[in-house]
Amino acid sequence: MSTPFPFTAVVGQDDLRLALLLNAVSPAVGGVLVRGEKGTAKSTAVRALSALMPEVDVVSGCRFSCDPDAPDAGCPDGPHAPGAFASRPARMVELPVGASEDRLVGALDIERALAEGVKAFEPGLLADAHRGILYVDEVNLLHDHLVDLLLDAAAMGASYVEREGVSVRHAARFLLVGTMNPEEGELRPQLLDRFGLTVEVAASREPDQRVEVVRRRLAYDDDPAGFAARWADEEAAVRARIVAARELLPSVRLGDGALRQIAATCAAFEVDGMRADIVMARTATALAAWAGRTEVLAEDVRQAALLALPHRRRRNPFDAPGLDEDKLDETLEEFGGSDGDGHDGDGDDDPDPGPGGGPGGQPEPDDAPQGDGDAAARPEAGEGGQPQPSGGGGEQSPARAAEPFRTKVLSVPGLGEGAAGRRSRARTEHGRTTGARRPRGALTKLHLAATVQAAAPHQRARGRSGPGLVVRRDDLRQATREGREGNLVLFVVDASGSMAARQRMSAVKGAVLSLLLDAYQRRDKVGLVTFRGSAADVALPPTSSVDAAAVRLESLPTGGRTPLAAGLLRAHEVLRVERLRDPARRALVVVVTDGRATGGPEPVALAGRAARLFAAEGTASVVVDCESGPVRLGLAGRLAGELGGTAVTLDELRADSIAGLVKDVQATRRAA
Repeated sequence: MSTPFPFTAVVGQDDLRLALLLNAVSPAVGGVLVRGEKGTAKSTAVRALSALMPEVDVVSGCRFSCDPDAPDAGCPDGPHAPGAFASRPARMVELPVGASEDRLVGALDIERALAEGVKAFEPGLLADAHRGILYVDEVNLLHDHLVDLLLDAAAMGASYVEREGVSVRHAARFLLVGTMNPEEGELRPQLLDRFGLTVEVAASREPDQRVEVVRRRLAYDDDPAGFAARWADEEAAVRARIVAARELLPSVRLGDGALRQIAATCAAFEVDGMRADIVMARTATALAAWAGRTEVLAEDVRQAALLALPHRRRRNPFDAPGLDEDKLDETLEEFGGSDGDGHDGDGDDDPDPGPGGGPGGQPEPDDAPQGDGDAAARPEAGEGGQPQPSGGGGEQSPARAAEPFRTKVLSVPGLGEGAAGRRSRARTEHGRTTGARRPRGALTKLHLAATVQAAAPHQRARGRSGPGLVVRRDDLRQATREGREGNLVLFVVDASGSMAARQRMSAVKGAVLSLLLDAYQRRDKVGLVTFRGSAADVALPPTSSVDAAAVRLESLPTGGRTPLAAGLLRAHEVLRVERLRDPARRALVVVVTDGRATGGPEPVALAGRAARLFAAEGTASVVVDCESGPVRLGLAGRLAGELGGTAVTLDELRADSIAGLVKDVQATRRAA
C-alpha cells in the first residue's frame, strides 16, 4: 500500500482542510463539495485525511462493518452475537465516475433468488464506505441517478436494494467528499444543497508559496516514507485533536443567541428550505469543539455561514456561488444580541483550522473581454438579393444578452443510446419497460415475466419435482427500457455585421442563453461555433459546462462579412471529431442566423453545399431565424431546407408562442 501525502504537509488551502476536519469531527455536518481548478491538491487533501481518521471497531466477519457496541439489527450478515470484534483503520472508498448502480449499492443474485429463494447479496461501495470516507472525484460527471442514490444514502444513513420483490437494507453512514472542476459542468442546485459544506479552491499566486508546494511535492516523490516520517508528529497531533473534539462535541452548547443568528443569516440570504439552518448549526458546533470550547461563539456562526451557504445561493447555472461578507457581518451584528457568549458577532476572530493558518481568501474574478467599440458598416445589396457589407465592416463591442426565457423543447428524432439526460428518446437503464432481451454481460434489470416464459417449457426436462421454478442462466432476460438521453447541442452563431444591424444581437444572445439554460436542465453537452469576417472559430469545444458557453457568448463581438459556409464547415468538423470521442451521443445543431451569406466567390452556393453535408449524415438541425423588419427574404428557411431541418423565428422559440415545434422537426426529418 502506497504512503499517502501527509495532510499537515499540504501548503495553504486552509478552508479545504478546515472543512474536511470539521466533517471528521462531526460526520453529521453532511460532507464536503470541493470546487476548483485542476492541480489544486483537491484529491491529495482528501486522500490524506483518511490517515487521520481514528480506527474503528467492527464485528469480526461482518461485511458491513457493524459496530460491536451497537450492531445494526437489520444487517444482512446478522444477527450478531456479542463477542469477537476487530479494530482496523477507517476506510477511504473511491467511487469511479463510470461505476454502475450495482457497483455502488450492491447486487442481488437474481438466479438464486428465483430458483432457491435465497437473498444472496454482494455488497457495493456504500457498504465498504460505512463508518469511513466515500470519495467521489469529478462528482459533477457522475450520472444523475447515481448521485441521487449516493445522496439519499448519505442523508438516511442506510442503503436499500430493491429487485423484483427482493429487498435488502444495510447501514451506510460515511463522510461524503466530492471534488469537481466547474469548467467541466455543474451539479444541479438541488444536488448542491445535499452537500453540507462547499469550498472553493485555487492555486496560490504567491511565488514563495508556490515554491514551497513544488519543494514538498518533489521531496515526497523522491522518498514517500521518509517524507511522511518527517511529518509524523504533526499528523499525530491533529489525529489526537480530532479524537478530543469528537469527545467534546456532545458537551457543546448551542445557545439561543447563536441559533437566532443562524436563522437570521439563512433568511437574509434567502436560501431555500431548512437544510442550511441545520447544517450551519452542526458546523458551528463542530467549530467550537475543534477549538476546544463548549460554547458556540459568533465567529463560529460566521465561519459556518461561509462554508455552508455559498452553494445554496445558486439559483441557476449562470449564478456564481458566493456570499456577500459585508451583508453577513451586518446580519450577525444586527441579530447578535446577548446570549451569554460575550461576543458581538463582528467576525474578526477566525477559528483555528489547525496547522497551516487561517482560512484563505477567494480568487478575484477575471475581467470580461471588451470589444474595440468600432461601428459595423452599413450593409448594401449583394449577391442573391442579400445585403453586402461594404469594405468588410468593422467590429462592434459585445452586446449584452436580453433576458432569457423558457424555450420550446428541441429534440433529436429517433431512439438513441447515449448518456442519460432529459432531451431525446433513448434506450436507458432507467425508464419505462418496453421489452426484454438476453443479457449482455451481468444482468442488471430482470424482466420477470419474460424469464418465467423462457424457463417454463423446460421444467419437465430439468426434472422439476417441487414448487420451485428451475431457472438456468440462459433463461434470464434483461428488461429493455426507454428513457431520455442528453445530446450534444452545437450552437453555430452568426456574429457578422448583418446581425449587428438594427441591434438584433442582444435578442440573439438572449435566445442562445435561453437555449443554454434548457441544455443545462436537460444534461446536454454544448459547443459554440461563431462566424464573422472571413472565418469561423470554435469559441467553445463541446463541454458539459454551460457556464463557460455563457461567458463566451457574453463577450462575443460582432461585425464584418458573413462567412456562413465557413461556420457550417467548422461545425461539421467539430461533430466529426466528437463522434470519434463519443459515438453514442447524438447531436442537435442549432444555427442562429438571418441566413445571409457574403464574402468570397459564390458564398450562397458554397453555404448550400456545406448545409447538405449535415442532411446527408442525418444530423438533426434547427435554424433560429433572426431576420427582422417588415420585409423578409426567407433565407433562413432556405438554409433549413438545405440542412434537412426546420426553421423557427426568435418569437416562435418561446415556449408559450407555438405548439408542435418538436413534431415539425421530426416530421421534416422523416420526410427527408
